[in-house]
Amino acid sequence: MPTPFDPEDVLRLPLMANLATIDAEGAPRNAPVWFHWEDGALFMLSDEGASSARRIARDPRVAVEIVDYDNARGILRHLGLRGCATVERMDTALFRRLLARYLGPDEAAWNPWFLDNVARIDDPAGRLIRLVPDSVFTNDVSFFRTGPDLATGAPR
Repeated sequence: MPTPFDPEDVLRLPLMANLATIDAEGAPRNAPVWFHWEDGALFMLSDEGASSARRIARDPRVAVEIVDYDNARGILRHLGLRGCATVERMDTALFRRLLARYLGPDEAAWNPWFLDNVARIDDPAGRLIRLVPDSVFTNDVSFFRTGPDLATGAPR
């Protein structure tokens, strides 16, 4: 039987999240995003012209799914967050903390091309999608390889 786990065990890892939003016709849309968890909120990168930001401005209901999967170690943990998101002006200090999760703590080692063309820290059009979840769901089936008696789903 699947078991719950502390969401912080997954939220602290530099994993990809999937952000689900609703388009103007009521159809679901999904986008992979980098994220940062801080002060009870999940922050995801965006900009003022991004389709996810436009959809959230129209209908703030979202779902975010994060999966921690390591086949060799038999780890499979799923974290689901639901609620209404907001699109916030860029907070460059928070954005730097988010980037450090994925690029490492030494900003001098960050790829200049990536910073100039993708993750433009000082871009006035930059936005952060903020979700304070109304509900959180966890499901740990890390024993899918071994059975529950030899579960290996301990935090990394």
